[in-house]
Amino acid sequence: MTDPAEWQPQIFPRFAGKTVLVTGAGTGFGAEIAFRAGQEGARVAVHYRSSKAGAEATVKRIEEIGGEAITVQGDIGSWAEIKRMADEVWAAFGTLDVLVNNVGDVSSEQMSWRDLTQEALDAVVDIDVKGTLLMTHEFGERMLEQPNGGSIVNVGSTVIVRGSPRAPQYAAAKYAIVGITKSYAKVLAPKVRVNTFAPGFMETERLLQREDWKSGRREQLISQTPMGHIPPPEFVAGTCLWLATEEAAHLTGGYLLADGGFNMVGA
Repeated sequence: MTDPAEWQPQIFPRFAGKTVLVTGAGTGFGAEIAFRAGQEGARVAVHYRSSKAGAEATVKRIEEIGGEAITVQGDIGSWAEIKRMADEVWAAFGTLDVLVNNVGDVSSEQMSWRDLTQEALDAVVDIDVKGTLLMTHEFGERMLEQPNGGSIVNVGSTVIVRGSPRAPQYAAAKYAIVGITKSYAKVLAPKVRVNTFAPGFMETERLLQREDWKSGRREQLISQTPMGHIPPPEFVAGTCLWLATEEAAHLTGGYLLADGGFNMVGA
């Protein structure tokens, strides 16, 4: 068993000469996906909405290993801003090979379904559902015009397997992402592949600060996870990016689960 504390990633130039945009890459999982893409040779666009310092730190990490990266700011709840961001990325890189739609609202402050508010519902729907759909639509359409097409990875969640008593709106939104992925996988094929990557729990800074995580839920989940640990986000960043590699060339409309065996969905 690979222990995350002792783990050293094997880095291959899977994205040499490629361009990658990662949304929500100023913090958490998005930052690690962007950094891993840079490690693997990509020129990286690091998107953020409000985490400017975090996005600049991600760019600096990539530049320190000899990579190339830029920041792109925008609210993915706005189609006008998405179009502007697309213009900026194509102006900077001339092309975009990979889009990772990572950004999402998880209603981290909500600890019970009874605490649902209209504002919390709207925030999740606007970002997770509308934002993911519009990003896939706008960038996918532009990728379709490129000679080599492209690949889109939508970051989903294992929450669609068991639901979420904590935040039902989050489970609903992540289920919607599966529908978005399948729909655009069909309309953009064969030039643009669209897949969903579903990580399990990852010990991001946000999760570590959650009250339920600090009061016993972490230990409970570890006891139910065959692999026996809850990893840091960098542990599965390479798995997410695998969906955009040539090794996955015949995979579109898929749902890849990486949760240490916690859910084990399938036939």
